[in-house]
Amino acid sequence: MDRQLFLRIHPDDNVLVALQDLAPGTEITFEGKHFSVLSGVKAKHKFTLEPLEAGGEVRMYGVLVGKTHIALPQGETITTQNVHHAADPFTLGERKLDWRQPNVSAFQDRTFLGYHRTNGTVGTANYWLVIPLVFCENRNVLVMKQALEEKLGYRKQSRDYEPEVDQLIRLHQAGATVEDILNADIAADREQGVGKRLFENVDGVKFLNHEMGCGGTRIDSDALCGLLAGYITHPNVAGATVLSLGCQHAQASILREEINKRDPNFDRPLYIFEQQLMGTETNLIQRALSHTFAGLMKANEQRRTPAPMSKLCIGLECGGSDGFSGISANPALGYVSDMLVTMGGSVILSEFPELCGVEQELSDRCIDAPTALRFMELMKTYNARAEADGSGFYANPSPGNIRDGLITDAIKSAGAAKKGGTSPVTAVVDYPGVANKPGLNLLCTPGNDVESTTAEVAAGANVVLFTTGLGTPTGNPIAPVIKLATNTKLFARMPDIIDINCGTIIEGTETIEQTAHRILEFVIDVASGITQPKAVQLGQDDFIPWRRGVSL
Repeated sequence: MDRQLFLRIHPDDNVLVALQDLAPGTEITFEGKHFSVLSGVKAKHKFTLEPLEAGGEVRMYGVLVGKTHIALPQGETITTQNVHHAADPFTLGERKLDWRQPNVSAFQDRTFLGYHRTNGTVGTANYWLVIPLVFCENRNVLVMKQALEEKLGYRKQSRDYEPEVDQLIRLHQAGATVEDILNADIAADREQGVGKRLFENVDGVKFLNHEMGCGGTRIDSDALCGLLAGYITHPNVAGATVLSLGCQHAQASILREEINKRDPNFDRPLYIFEQQLMGTETNLIQRALSHTFAGLMKANEQRRTPAPMSKLCIGLECGGSDGFSGISANPALGYVSDMLVTMGGSVILSEFPELCGVEQELSDRCIDAPTALRFMELMKTYNARAEADGSGFYANPSPGNIRDGLITDAIKSAGAAKKGGTSPVTAVVDYPGVANKPGLNLLCTPGNDVESTTAEVAAGANVVLFTTGLGTPTGNPIAPVIKLATNTKLFARMPDIIDINCGTIIEGTETIEQTAHRILEFVIDVASGITQPKAVQLGQDDFIPWRRGVSL
């Protein structure tokens, strides 16, 4: 069967999406219109369905996504040279809370095996954290990592490239030239996975580093304490060791206050050590090691037991998006989101710069007017701050996004928002708050995928679903990040970092609903510890706090 050449996403759209490369002169027949592609269209890019005047509106997903610089004939490719970003204004509208709940009979009585915490949350993993309160402690955290990781059986052997370096050294010692070195095949066999873990029920010890805690604004240091508190109280964390210098802005007392906000009855092991009080590095490290080891002994007593689907809180992310993101992987995630919400679970949609252009739809879906007004306020304030720094939401698409057809922020945003499905918005939360209320939560974060993923996990996501069209290795220290390809070519090209292929939707071999069911089955296996996504296998522990204020 011949593959479809193009697609109109919404009945109100006046552009079509090329599903394959279309050569100049390709004949297009659509809803009574007959015309030719003028200059050729690469797959994922868009071309006009009808002539547009200069200043004319370009509409995709049923919303305004740009305006033309010049008049465009029918069949012309839209580019950054002939179209600029534009989006519809938004106001407080009427509540539009009706939505069609998907059929979840296949999952209604399903459970996953998780770690039950006393505050009612359930973890999909069981980690111990070692955290610096300030960048001055980064080295000490790394010293602890070197001391503990391999001895406890948590070192990722597959990440070591010493065998390749050994081969290069041998070649050099044998008299190899530069050309010989560059042409040498240094692929090496290595042991996969890790050694036997001393604590079988602890998935790992995670050592976080960051560049904050002092020297910036108090807003940023307070937000860092909130973010770290979100990780310490996270359902995937059994306990934590915190290293503090003592004189920094991010004080241990602030951290404790933030922990209390999130869990007033917090009862997991928490050990905080202040270097300026303890004196020598040796004294600090030795005490931190002994307490961490004791904490791991306690953590190892915990076991996975069945939990209902309502205990899943899924973070929705995208990075390295392409022109297929909004018509394959993101809508599939949207269907997963609606399924989970129907079963009483929680989903988190973030990256506020990538909601530009769909503000009206999302604000109308908020459960009440105060929630809608909160969302609108955060969007306007964030964009105003960005514009004050010389870069509004319009500058969000990256060069890679643009090359793959996302030429305006509104085009990118309209597709990105599809991850959130169609259910009502139950909560709007500012960074670095908790966003695990049953239903769809909107969390204010930047469009940077690692900063946003970092924030979603702090907000309570115990699994993250991450779509990509160009490929990215992104992961998280404590929450499994499942990577979904928007197209089959990417899935085949980067199998070491991608878990699920959604290109089947583009090829017409699978529906969005079928893909969503496949995704949710994978999520259950990951949440139960049966399957490890690629980011976990590779030890891809990306952690970047959002610096909102000005670095001083």
